[in-house]
Amino acid sequence: MKLCRIPRQGCVLLWALLTQLALCRSGVFAGDGTKACKLSAETQSERDVLNRLEPLAHKNFTKEIKDKEESYTYVFQLCGDAGGVPGAGVIQRNSKAKEKLTVIGVYNSTQAIGGSDWVMLIYRNGDVYDTHCNHEARKAIIMISCSENKDVGELEVILEDRDRQNDCFYLFELDSSAVCPPVQSRLSAGSIILIIGFCLVAVYLIGGFLYQRLIVGAKGMEQFPNYAFWVEVGNLTADGCDFVCRSRNREEAPAYRGVTTDALEEEPEERDDHLLPM
Repeated sequence: MKLCRIPRQGCVLLWALLTQLALCRSGVFAGDGTKACKLSAETQSERDVLNRLEPLAHKNFTKEIKDKEESYTYVFQLCGDAGGVPGAGVIQRNSKAKEKLTVIGVYNSTQAIGGSDWVMLIYRNGDVYDTHCNHEARKAIIMISCSENKDVGELEVILEDRDRQNDCFYLFELDSSAVCPPVQSRLSAGSIILIIGFCLVAVYLIGGFLYQRLIVGAKGMEQFPNYAFWVEVGNLTADGCDFVCRSRNREEAPAYRGVTTDALEEEPEERDDHLLPM
């Protein structure tokens, strides 16, 4: 029995459509990353802070907390349906009563506050309290801190502050390298130029040495690349240094100043005639 009775190209298109539907159902294409979040007050600064969290999109972060006889599971997703609950950014499930689900905050009411190495994400307009906080809506605060050693850490539940009249909240922590500041290069332009120069000199010396020794068959100092040229350069440099730096007069006068040079060069004629025998 054939599984597909339509033409082969139609089968390919059908499988591609089914694959895309499966991905959409699993949440891969469920949102547009951080763009799915609706800020309470749309400002460019908050949107820029939110865009820093783009690597965390489309991921569910789960944490189970056991408190005496009760056990709760918290699920957080950045700008997406946490636990598959439409519109929910953070949810709480009672592990014993799985049908009991509480929405702590929705991503349609988001606030983003950021520093150099941290971002505080706030989800508002969750389910209202039954007996606490004057029946106000729940609120989730997720503190995302820089951790250069890990891409994404584990979600931590810090506390549920509901012992007040209003402004109660749930506090969560998460470590991620997504909020770390960009690493600045510690090398200056001059240092980079020097490193490149040293590398070129090393390649020239090593390559020239191998060529002179293996190809030309030179021995001793002749193995140094362009040996004659560098010797001439050294000699010219020494001559230039001698000409510029030495202060002594090159045409030194005689030691005895009382006698002129002309007198020393003239020799008397027949000065020894009296010594000849008669």
